[in-house]
Amino acid sequence: MNWIGLYTLLRREVERTFSVVIQTLVAPAVSAALYLFIFGTVIGSRIGDFAEVPFITFVFPGVLLLSVINASFACASSGLYFMRFSRSIEELLIAPLSYFEMLIGFVGSAVIRALIVGGLIVVVGMFFGAITLVAPIAFILYVIAIAAIFALLGIIVALWAENFEQLQVLNTFIITPLTYLGGIFYSITFLPPLAVIITQLNPFFYFADGIRSSMIGYSEANTAIGLFVIFGLLVGLGVLVGSLFKRGWKIRA
Repeated sequence: MNWIGLYTLLRREVERTFSVVIQTLVAPAVSAALYLFIFGTVIGSRIGDFAEVPFITFVFPGVLLLSVINASFACASSGLYFMRFSRSIEELLIAPLSYFEMLIGFVGSAVIRALIVGGLIVVVGMFFGAITLVAPIAFILYVIAIAAIFALLGIIVALWAENFEQLQVLNTFIITPLTYLGGIFYSITFLPPLAVIITQLNPFFYFADGIRSSMIGYSEANTAIGLFVIFGLLVGLGVLVGSLFKRGWKIRA
């Protein structure tokens, strides 16, 4: 393992995050504050408590999940795509780094950015009085695993995209709709039976439920199924991206 090279790649990607701090850190915090105000304070004041906690506390894990997904996906997809676009990927290819180390660098930097954004969202949640944490270790592991999944998805999109418009296709037409339909702002007990079944087929439902259960101790999904979905996606996407890197798909001319 080339630890110096891996550290350099991680440092470069993290520095890129802080070079546009308004876009990467401030904007997610502002968006989270607006979500908490609208869904937690305004709507929550009419709903009252749910699952023995204030509704704003019930909603907060979904707000956090949304921010983590966006941060991780954007970091991985934009970082690799701009390297392809500017042809600087060639400098990385001739560096003494294996494809596995490159993969760890891109995924690791995206996870770091997601953790930083998640920390800022937690601070925002404290101002709204929305924070409770019943299983801190499980919470951190869920956030890391979910961030890694969307970092891998971001890498796939960055390899596939041929222009800036394609770079946003997956996020706009698949990730965002599935996120909002995955129970991040509501309980499935509010839904009719058919909608509950459809929601349970949505993997994003298990992402939200995992983080919510670790924060407030309330779960609406089968935990074993949720862990299987998360672990399966992590391994499956990891193998896929690893094979694409090894083949040099779209990164070797």
